[in-house]
Amino acid sequence: MIDTAGLVLRGWIDADKAPFHAMCNDPAVMEYLGPPLSHDDVDAAVARQNALLADLGHCFWAIERKDDGAFLGFCGLKPGAAGTPIEQRIEIGWRIGRAHWGQGYAREAAKASLHWGWANLDVESIWAITVPGNSRSWGLMERIGMIRRAELDFDHPLPGLEARLKPHITYTVGRPA
Repeated sequence: MIDTAGLVLRGWIDADKAPFHAMCNDPAVMEYLGPPLSHDDVDAAVARQNALLADLGHCFWAIERKDDGAFLGFCGLKPGAAGTPIEQRIEIGWRIGRAHWGQGYAREAAKASLHWGWANLDVESIWAITVPGNSRSWGLMERIGMIRRAELDFDHPLPGLEARLKPHITYTVGRPA
């Protein structure tokens, strides 16, 4: 568990599934991520993250707002996807419900995740990917100190992605001195 001034990043619980499902069926949230997720998809995603947490000690943690316990989305660290330039590297990622956009939650969670990564993982860099059109995501990458690595841009190999979602851009940040 990671505590920040206003958030808790933690493993997933059953109560997260309904708001996560709703979030993953919001067209604005999913615009750059792919098709909506079914209840079975959400169950599988939660199980994958909790398995990563059990195996590695980190995952894309659920984000809970401290003042009211609301589920806001996720942020954290996991191994980069197979078949991408960040495979075998640590990836930072996030997804926040639309009602919580623009309030600094993603940045607070991302900075806490980076801090945790530097304190707990023996890596020299942390990586992120997104589609070029997702300016909210790559904008946050830049605000937390990440640098675009255009030479590592790629088409995502995930089967079934729409053509507009295949091109991805790559960012990284090195371990602070």
